[in-house]
Parts: sequence; C-alpha cells; structure tokens
Amino acid sequence: MTLSQLVGTVPALVFPTATLLQLIRIVRTRSAAEVSVSTWLLFGFANLSLYLYTERYTEWQAISGMLLTSILDFIIVALALAAFRRERYVAARQSAT
Repeated sequence: MTLSQLVGTVPALVFPTATLLQLIRIVRTRSAAEVSVSTWLLFGFANLSLYLYTERYTEWQAISGMLLTSILDFIIVALALAAFRRERYVAARQSAT
C-alpha cells in the first residue's frame, strides 16, 4: 500500500462513520429537530461531485469516503424531511382538536 492509499484510508473511514453517527441519532431519537437539511444536502452533492471529480471509481477509499458518504447524506436528508412533515402533521392535528 502506498502512502497516498494509506492517507486515503483516513477519510474513507472517518467520513462515513461520522455520517452514520448522525443517521443513527435520527433513527434512535425519531427526531430530526436539530438536523440542517440544507447542510446535509450540500454535503451529499459535494461528496458525490468529489467522487466524480477524482475519477477513482474503483478504489475502495473513494467509494467509501465519498460515494457511500454521499448516499448516507441523502438518506439523512430524506429522513429529516419525513420527520419534519410528520411533526407538522401532528402539530396540525393537535391544533385542530
């Protein structure tokens, strides 16, 4: 393994792990109250764009660090939007009664 590949292992492990921690928190608490949809959406597009830009499509470090992370970012966005809609629906039902 070259030094470049070894150094590439750090973000390949850190980025998806950090993103997964946010995803786990949303699922466990069943709340996205403190999640910034715009931030995670931008992270998703940035990671996807970086994956395409680097043209390292077959390296596991690029797949994990950028492509997998972008997928997890977009899952966070989807869960946050669903949670916000659910919370608005519940609030609307409570105010109607």
